[in-house]
Amino acid sequence: MSLGPVMLDIAGTQLTEDDIRRLQHPLTGGVILFSRNYSDQYQLAELTQQIHGLRNPRLLIAVDHEGGRVQRFRDDFTRIPAMREFGKIWDRQPTRARHLVQQAGFVLAAELNACGVDFSFTPVLDLDYGQSSVIGDRAFHPDPHVVSSLALNLMIGLKKGGMVAVGKHFPGHGYIEADSHLEIAVDTREYADIAIKDLIPFQSMIEHGLAGIMPAHVIYERVDPKPAGFSTVWLQRILRTELQFEGCIFSDDLSMRGAGKYLPSMCLRAQSALNAGCDMVLVCNDSAGADEVLASLKWEMSALSMARLAHMHARNMFGSMTKLRENGEYVQAIKEIGVIGCESEELPWT
Repeated sequence: MSLGPVMLDIAGTQLTEDDIRRLQHPLTGGVILFSRNYSDQYQLAELTQQIHGLRNPRLLIAVDHEGGRVQRFRDDFTRIPAMREFGKIWDRQPTRARHLVQQAGFVLAAELNACGVDFSFTPVLDLDYGQSSVIGDRAFHPDPHVVSSLALNLMIGLKKGGMVAVGKHFPGHGYIEADSHLEIAVDTREYADIAIKDLIPFQSMIEHGLAGIMPAHVIYERVDPKPAGFSTVWLQRILRTELQFEGCIFSDDLSMRGAGKYLPSMCLRAQSALNAGCDMVLVCNDSAGADEVLASLKWEMSALSMARLAHMHARNMFGSMTKLRENGEYVQAIKEIGVIGCESEELPWT
């Protein structure tokens, strides 16, 4: 059974019968984990092993594990600083910032990898305009060229840890105050204004082999009346054709308010996002919506989408957390990033 185009969440720290039923459905291709799915590293490793054992090829396992406020697994895991901290270091010592963010990417990926997670939805490529509460310190910096450099080095670190990178939220969520998780979000700028700033990190990362991109549930009304994640203009004409992105496109969570008010039916949202150009759609924290999509969605995966998804699997580099902690490069990386401050508050979102 090949991977399907739907990524779902699960209820708790162990798979329920309903979880297994949904994950074995041919439309399912992946699982996204949240803090509720984690108690300790041993439980997480057992859970991911069970999920991977359900299907061949194995389901993708993803998580939002950026650092700072958005880090799903905390106990037994290294606290990764918010990305803004690396931007602050850049303002004083750019070379040191590039090194430290690469070390952070390595630690982040290595620990997830050792527990059986395939990838994290990171890095955030949004610019820090100082007015978006939902992005805030998740962004590296206001300067797109600084964001490009730091994100590239984070990606290098992720690769060293056995993982690919997923940049978000295309074409940029940092300019607007509205939170697309809670309301309709509209960016009123012209395309040219977005292109000369917000698109620069995405273009740079694409040129360096970025494997995945997640579009924003934001309407850029001067470009297209549809949110970017449902827009063929953004996903096909701009992302695929103009920016020549060949990797995997993941929708943001279709249960978010920014998606829900655009299309009331979960199945319609999934169908619309896939028609626009997404390879995989996320349905989180809505079991009824997940069942609706699995029962009603009509979609046949292309060979190209299947190849893109296959590329998202992690390379097992370390075997287990116990073995990882014997790795000298890992121990050194933890020492170097351990002095950088972390936020303790967690956001529940992608």
